[in-house]
Amino acid sequence: MLARSMTLRFFSAAAAGKKVAVLGAAGGIGQPMSLLLKDNDKISHLSLFDVVNTPGVAADLSHCNTRAKVTGHAGMDNIEAALTGMDVVVIPAGVPRKPGMTRDDLFNTNASIVQSLATAAAKYCPNAMLLIIANPVNSTVPIVAETFKKFGVYDPKRLFGVTTLDVVRANTFVAESQGWNPRTTNVTVIGGHAGTTILPLLSHLKLDKKWSDDELHALIKRIQFGGDEVVKAKDGAGSATLSMAYAGARFTSRLLDALAGEKNVVECSYTQNNVTSLDFFSTPVTLGPNGVEEVHSFGKLNAVEQANFDAMLPGRWNVLQLSLQLLIVLFIDLEKQIAKGVEFVHKK
Repeated sequence: MLARSMTLRFFSAAAAGKKVAVLGAAGGIGQPMSLLLKDNDKISHLSLFDVVNTPGVAADLSHCNTRAKVTGHAGMDNIEAALTGMDVVVIPAGVPRKPGMTRDDLFNTNASIVQSLATAAAKYCPNAMLLIIANPVNSTVPIVAETFKKFGVYDPKRLFGVTTLDVVRANTFVAESQGWNPRTTNVTVIGGHAGTTILPLLSHLKLDKKWSDDELHALIKRIQFGGDEVVKAKDGAGSATLSMAYAGARFTSRLLDALAGEKNVVECSYTQNNVTSLDFFSTPVTLGPNGVEEVHSFGKLNAVEQANFDAMLPGRWNVLQLSLQLLIVLFIDLEKQIAKGVEFVHKK
């Protein structure tokens, strides 16, 4: 009787779980992220897709004694099977950034990959939550949005650019500097997901140790260009795959918590919103059963910050304490990167 009761509870919970697809599951980010997701009991089916090698990854993960059923699908001929019925689709697919590679170089390669995967998702799981990791996120998220619009199935509440790695880095680096526990450190990071478009709101923190101006600028730069630090340390043999896998799994898990009914799930994400005049912007959002439940602003500015802010970009920003030059660079760069993604879809 006890065994039967335990079995019923197990399968009832599994039946209530979500179906999650990882597109690019055999890659440097996809494999470790899939391993982390396999350990999430809110997932009943983990569908792994890549152009090659996915069945082997799926077979390996399927031996882990956790709840999720794992299936592997290789090649575009099998993408319908990989996506049909999925609740959440995570896209880490694409080539990683290498030393000397610009964001333009990365865009030229990854844009077509992301568009083809977005087209398949629009056909086979149009109501799924789409989590975009493939870089450059500032441009690939608009590509997915425009592709879904073409199919008439776009819902901005269900599309997320995963910027969690910026938050993870900010939490880690700030905690190191302050002697805090990184697990309980929570830095809000807004803007985009590339270089100077990444803006950690360090002025919102209650510090134990005040930073000098030089220390503050160095910390901001390290958060913004943490990816370069990893690429250099790996001596050209890779990029930030493990930390990105961790961050991607963390955001996916928090979304699954919200889909399961947990309240007050707030994460930073690059979404379409009206917080600024830009079409897409990363800011804290409350997640719920239908995706984005609420978009949050960035908090109050002091009188000096507000005055300087209003003087430089009246009516266009509601942000933080940073220099005029940095704000203008962020706005122009991010606007161009969004436009690039939109134009790519409409040129084809």
